[in-house]
Amino acid sequence: MKLLNLGLRFVLELCMLVALGIWGFSESFMLGVAVPLAAAVLWGLWIAPKATRRLRDPLRLALELLLFGAAGAALAAADHPLAAAVFLAAVALSEVLMLAWGQREIA
Repeated sequence: MKLLNLGLRFVLELCMLVALGIWGFSESFMLGVAVPLAAAVLWGLWIAPKATRRLRDPLRLALELLLFGAAGAALAAADHPLAAAVFLAAVALSEVLMLAWGQREIA
């Protein structure tokens, strides 16, 4: 089950980028490229397990939730409220399980 949660987390990270891209492209081509790219850079610099400047919790958790929340808001703003709700529920479930199972340090 723990391995499945790590897999879910990875899928949610990819969905975050897709959600930001969906909203961005609904606004303009530049936002469709720039917003997911900016999120990926932030994730790679400060959140990813192999980041050289990885933040420590609770700051890392706050940034993760900010990015996931922005992706949920982006889906809602792009007229996909059900997708936003499902995405945010999956993020919440995954984060709760990560905390319960002590997976925060490896993900």
